[in-house]
Amino acid sequence: MANHPDRETVFGNAIVEHLAVIHGVKDQQELLEGIAKTMAAALHRGNQIMWCGNGGSAGDSQHLAAEIVGRFRRERRGLPSIALTTDTSILTSISNDYGYEAVFSRQVEAMAKPGDVLVGISTSGNSHNVIAALEAAKLHGVITVAFTGEGGGRMGALADHLFAVASRDTARIQEAHILAGHMICDWLELDWIATQSEAAETTEAKEAGVH
Repeated sequence: MANHPDRETVFGNAIVEHLAVIHGVKDQQELLEGIAKTMAAALHRGNQIMWCGNGGSAGDSQHLAAEIVGRFRRERRGLPSIALTTDTSILTSISNDYGYEAVFSRQVEAMAKPGDVLVGISTSGNSHNVIAALEAAKLHGVITVAFTGEGGGRMGALADHLFAVASRDTARIQEAHILAGHMICDWLELDWIATQSEAAETTEAKEAGVH
């Protein structure tokens, strides 16, 4: 007979596991900083950040693209970012004509330009359509980032930057992915505002005749 849920089994264990995984993310701050700087440089060049994933990772893709296009915490101009998971006509037509494995790679082929950044999200690191997107990105001069679970899967060997969460539990991995995504969004926003402020001060100084 199945046991009914109890507080410690459901909530207590989840909190303990979550904190252990998040503590591991603390040790990857240098890696996350490198990813954030890569994305910031792309935005300053006029490039875009693309995201893709399936299921909950599709939701994370849309969530994080929205933070960049809209805002995270502060007022500033909108920045170019897109989730390749949102247009149902594109998703269904590509799936129907080419198969679901091509659903993201076809969009990369159509829209990506050299210097863009593609973030592929997969808790296993082995999602076939995300792998195909990373492969297409490489062919088009796009910088690739993988958000995965422990080990990185096949995506780990493909991506220029790998953020692999030290867990094999899908829920805990997704929680770490969105934390990392939020921290990167915070970095991008602070960087953009600071850079624009410095540029404005330089322009004002030149106009005032200060060299």
